[in-house]
Amino acid sequence: MLNKIFQWFTKLLVLWTLLAVAIGYFYPPALTIFKPYLDYMFMFTMLGIGFVLNPEDFLPIIKKPQLPLFGTLAQFAIMPLTSFLIAKILKLPNEYALGLIIAGSVPGAMASNVISYLAKADVVLSISITTCSTFLAPVLTPTFTYILAKTFMQVDFWAMFRSILLMVVIPLVVGLTIKHYLRNYVMKIIDFFPALSTLFIAFICGLIVALNKDKLINVTLIVFLAVFLLNTLGLLGGYLAGILYGFSEDKKRTLSIEVGMQNAGLGAVLALKHFSAAAALPSALFATWCVITASILAGIWASKK
Repeated sequence: MLNKIFQWFTKLLVLWTLLAVAIGYFYPPALTIFKPYLDYMFMFTMLGIGFVLNPEDFLPIIKKPQLPLFGTLAQFAIMPLTSFLIAKILKLPNEYALGLIIAGSVPGAMASNVISYLAKADVVLSISITTCSTFLAPVLTPTFTYILAKTFMQVDFWAMFRSILLMVVIPLVVGLTIKHYLRNYVMKIIDFFPALSTLFIAFICGLIVALNKDKLINVTLIVFLAVFLLNTLGLLGGYLAGILYGFSEDKKRTLSIEVGMQNAGLGAVLALKHFSAAAALPSALFATWCVITASILAGIWASKK
């Protein structure tokens, strides 16, 4: 019974995200008091995801490494450069431009695995690409951010590298290890961990909005346009990359979702930790928006299966 409640909670990610954003906007103190603990919350999120993953999830990477590598290549080839070009073309203010580039340079979102399932896409490939991009993130995310964003603001590569290692990779490995040795105990509460991730993703979006309430009033439509374009071009670019690779329809859908959905929650935490609340805003907007569009797209694709 409890597991069914957790499953139900996880499926309502969009609702909880919108609710958290509303709380953050209308009553910021309810969320801002938790700002000092944001890093730890994200670490627990990744720890929970480590519990959800299984060693066999890595078999596709071993058996057909070209598939997740192609997906990861598409993700890091399309999104960082696209975010940079959008920021330049729209002439975004420096902090927002930096934030958009960070949103484009983070790995794929774990929520994409759920969306791929709902879209009747290739879930195994989705997990493989997300896992591959996540483990490469400590190097690739600060690299792309440094190369593309240094024209807007100073970027500390090693500080970002350490943050991603501590907040993403290490908790993920610890979660996998604990599950390996305590599998019987973990499996009894396995649905709790996606629900926890859902809660923290929504919370992070709400907190960033709370910290930026005053700035949101003055945020022009151009920032929302930038987020919309990054998400749309990511979804389209991923699908086109699937065509280029000669993927089947289910794999094209998977790649579209993987590229179009970034781990913007991580982007928001990194921006807030290393730069400013304003720089975190594009990631928070992107995290909210990409969940909505991907959910709608999944519904459309599922009906055509």
